Amino acid sequence: MIYKSFYGYLMAVVLRYVNERDDAEELVNDSFIKVFKAIVQFNLPKNTEEHQRAFKAWIAKIASRTAIDFLRTKRSLLSIDEITEHQEPLTEVTVIAALNVKDILKLLDALPETQKLIFNLFEIEGFSHDEISKILKIPESSSRVYLARAKSKLRTLYSKTLINSYATN
Repeated sequence: MIYKSFYGYLMAVVLRYVNERDDAEELVNDSFIKVFKAIVQFNLPKNTEEHQRAFKAWIAKIASRTAIDFLRTKRSLLSIDEITEHQEPLTEVTVIAALNVKDILKLLDALPETQKLIFNLFEIEGFSHDEISKILKIPESSSRVYLARAKSKLRTLYSKTLINSYATN
């Protein structure tokens, strides 16, 4: 029952990290194996109304970490190197703040894998740059720069999407 109830939810979480459907299905199944093995470690909140939300957050964390581990073992993160913020200064984001979440998720697939991963971890999952640097074993400054690059690329992609949508209307 748990598998059927939360399969689609975990698939959505994993697909934010992995583009290949076959890989995503395998990662969702791996995530469920981890969930079932560790279910005794899940602590139910006292408030019964919070049970499902807490459980979803817990399994989403397991699924996202499973996807990150997969990407790490796949070694598609070879482009991660130490980058200083002086090499690529952070820019103020204005367009991204006004984007709809659905639009961002559609555009994420066009990002390079490392930028997509760091954007997901920071903006969607809510990890800090310090936490991301520890998870990915990269310098904190690299996390910041990759996030800035991701936002810049998203801005560009979003602008192109707007131009194309006006051109077709």
